[in-house]
Amino acid sequence: MTNFPYIPSTEDDKQQMLKTIGVNSFEELLIDVPKKHLQPTLNLKEALSEQELTEFFQLLSNNNFSSKTITSYMGGGAYNHYIPSTVKAMIQRGEFLTSYTPYQPEASQGTLQVGFEFQSMIAQLFDMEVCNAGMYDGPTALAEAALMACRIKRNNNVIIHESVSEKTLDVLRSYSKWQDINLFRYNDVNLQDDNEYGCLLVQSPNYIGEIEDVEKLAEEIHNRNGLIIQHTYPISLGMLKPPGQLNVDISTAEGQPLGVPVSFGGPFIGILTCKKEFIRQLPGRIIGQTVDKNNKISYALTLQTREQHIRRESATSNICTSTQLIGLMVAVYLATMGPEGIKSIAETCYHRAHYFAEKLNNIEGLTLISDNFFNEFVIESEIDLSKINKILQENNIEGGIDISDKKSKKILFAVTELNSPEIINKTINILGGEND
Repeated sequence: MTNFPYIPSTEDDKQQMLKTIGVNSFEELLIDVPKKHLQPTLNLKEALSEQELTEFFQLLSNNNFSSKTITSYMGGGAYNHYIPSTVKAMIQRGEFLTSYTPYQPEASQGTLQVGFEFQSMIAQLFDMEVCNAGMYDGPTALAEAALMACRIKRNNNVIIHESVSEKTLDVLRSYSKWQDINLFRYNDVNLQDDNEYGCLLVQSPNYIGEIEDVEKLAEEIHNRNGLIIQHTYPISLGMLKPPGQLNVDISTAEGQPLGVPVSFGGPFIGILTCKKEFIRQLPGRIIGQTVDKNNKISYALTLQTREQHIRRESATSNICTSTQLIGLMVAVYLATMGPEGIKSIAETCYHRAHYFAEKLNNIEGLTLISDNFFNEFVIESEIDLSKINKILQENNIEGGIDISDKKSKKILFAVTELNSPEIINKTINILGGEND
């Protein structure tokens, strides 16, 4: 066999592997391949140097169309936030990039510490007692939370508040279809009657950015012996009351805004937190800190009630991955930003969104219909929305999301710290408004 510089196996290693599988040479593994195809003649161009190859692909890439987008106002569940360079630097480290499930603590201390730090910082941000090491994504976390509440209360009746995104509910419907879970709309039930419910799901800020009265809803469902589950936008917790201060039992979120790029829709990470009394029904895994035999700090999987390899059909969940690499992004982001950084970003998003909304409201044909919102708001338009977004696109600006219904044309705008005041003012001018 030919020796290649990036294959570290020695000749002795190769001979031992061949002997183990019962052949004398590598060529014996290829006897089923016709000989005429083993060493075909390839009509290849002369080899290029690294520099020549780079130049070739640069010239080739010039044929690609680039919109050169200078800003985006799209939200609806995935948001453009600035990601500090520390995040990229850490996730490129080999020990994190190639790591997977940390079942062997003696070989996985780095991965385990990442999970522990992720849990600790998320629990602080949400002001909740317990956080697991991560779920697939936000909708998965909310669906698992609903099933978790039904197990706790031994009641399969789930109430869905109108604030919850339909796209998120699609995942819940998939999860609950074969679990005998009954889904009810909040407006179709009477919480003053004698019926009991397992839980009430609320999203705040909701799917169009409005801030809901979670404390009031928590009181209503607690009076019916149910649990309250809040799905939230984690950046908003730098400014708004966290779930732990709203008497929330279980809280979930999409972790993407916390240092994870949009990346065409994933991979993301789900956040799931709860009160300590519900820890035994928490899906996923919890990583704990302990000491080893030398009394040095070490980490291990402390609780993994979900594990189907342990409890099989009795497991709390069949979720199989904690998306640990994405969890590393979140952990590094939160450690970099700190409490004051998250607060500053939240305030920036809020104030820029409200400034932008007010200016759009002053443009003829555009009406702001959102009131108590965080960083997303809805504009009702007398103008064709495709024309609005086309005008913006021609100026290298990605517009909002069309959420029109049968009654009116509506567009959802999201504003983050990446929408600078200069760009916001430029957008206003393009749409025919005036800025300060």
